Amino acid sequence: MTNVRLNIFLVLSIFFVGLQSCSEDQEIASDLLATEDFRTQGNNQNGQERGNNRPDRGGNPNGQNDSETRQQLLTQWLDLYLEMDRYATGMRPTSTSRALAYIHLAGYETLVPNMEGYISNSRHLPGLRIEDNIRGEINYGVALNACYAIVYNHFMLNLPDRFSVMVEALRDESLNILSRNENDEVIENSTAWGVSIANQIIAYSQTDEVAEAQIYDPQPISYVPPTGDGYWTFSAEPERALFPFWGDVRTFVISSEQTSSIPPIAYSTDPQSAYYLQMVDVQIANDEARAEDGEDLWIAEFWSDDVEGLMFSPPARQISIAKQLIERNNISMNESLHLLLKIGFALNDAAVSSWADKYEHMVMRPSVFIQNFLDPNYQTNLYTLIPWPNPTFPAYPSGHSTFASAAGGVFIDFFGNRVDFTDRSHEGRTEFRGTPRSFDSFEEMAEENGYSRLPLGVHMEMDCAEGLRLGYEISDAVNEYNIRRQRT
Repeated sequence: MTNVRLNIFLVLSIFFVGLQSCSEDQEIASDLLATEDFRTQGNNQNGQERGNNRPDRGGNPNGQNDSETRQQLLTQWLDLYLEMDRYATGMRPTSTSRALAYIHLAGYETLVPNMEGYISNSRHLPGLRIEDNIRGEINYGVALNACYAIVYNHFMLNLPDRFSVMVEALRDESLNILSRNENDEVIENSTAWGVSIANQIIAYSQTDEVAEAQIYDPQPISYVPPTGDGYWTFSAEPERALFPFWGDVRTFVISSEQTSSIPPIAYSTDPQSAYYLQMVDVQIANDEARAEDGEDLWIAEFWSDDVEGLMFSPPARQISIAKQLIERNNISMNESLHLLLKIGFALNDAAVSSWADKYEHMVMRPSVFIQNFLDPNYQTNLYTLIPWPNPTFPAYPSGHSTFASAAGGVFIDFFGNRVDFTDRSHEGRTEFRGTPRSFDSFEEMAEENGYSRLPLGVHMEMDCAEGLRLGYEISDAVNEYNIRRQRT
């Protein structure tokens, strides 16, 4: 494989391409049947498991086992999320990380009464108190379906109208299948439980006033960046600072004050300085990738995930990977929800800490330096995809690298580091190089993902190295976050 420093990643922009058919997201497999392990009798035992699992009903005419039917309910909703994220304007990459955390918190809390050995996050998260209002028998598949429909519509913003129709279609078709042979009272109880959890999680999210203000005003005119040698700034309105106050947003496991931060290499125009030499490396990586049009450009487009309307966001890429791992390893529903919860928390906290550091250190993007001191005609490879040459926020640390290792560390904890994994997130795409790539370890995958920013021309090596370090620090904290019930 080419030196990992010469890998590419396309970053944040607004770039819509022709609308594509979304019929796959509107369809539910016709053989998805309600399974008895979703169905329990509530007993309100103050934090104990509230359900007594009943025997499986069986009678699946298509020969599916329970694991397959559980996966289908979950993966259909994950597929729809990935399509929604692709077109959600102005959310990436911080607001969508937050959305993922709350969506998967809601999903987990909906099923936790029926998840033997797990406890509610209300034991750990200040201000979160789940009202236990289960009444009667619950089909947890119906409950989860109802919950997802509400939280998807709430947390995924600025979407074309067709997506609300798609959410309703998926909800209704899933309900039709999951409620077969179920009486009206169970359906009503189950729907009420899912709706209740969704609304409680939404209410909890709204107590984070800093985040609520920023998601609707991501590029505030009130923010004026500080000035200084080597400082990031913007030259046009579309490049105005994106989410400059995100460092104050609520975290779930580890705050920006708790994470460590290594200062960047000092700005210098001395040709022998480390700063200057890293800028030369960016210029070479960027220009050679474009000239050779080989593996480095393939890697660039494969990991891009930042052009709205063309591909999903960098945080969403980790959900795509998680979905593939869940399907490949036939992970149980309980463990799937546990994994998605931790990935959501890790991505949210990674966004907060990396954005806090970005706006503290204010490191410039390479193109300004390179045009001033190395090549006045320099253009980033990103500029071929969007109307401006750089992401609209400071460079250090690389957010993309932070997301890669924050999620990668969680994957390592769940599956081990050594893995024969092929990422098929963009398989079949023809608008860019989406040919699958294979990896021997999650660490290798995160490193390729992170350092791909150099030949794109938008990051120095130090940005990527610090992002990877910070992300692993966050994943370590998330992996220590325990929601398993202690044996007594």
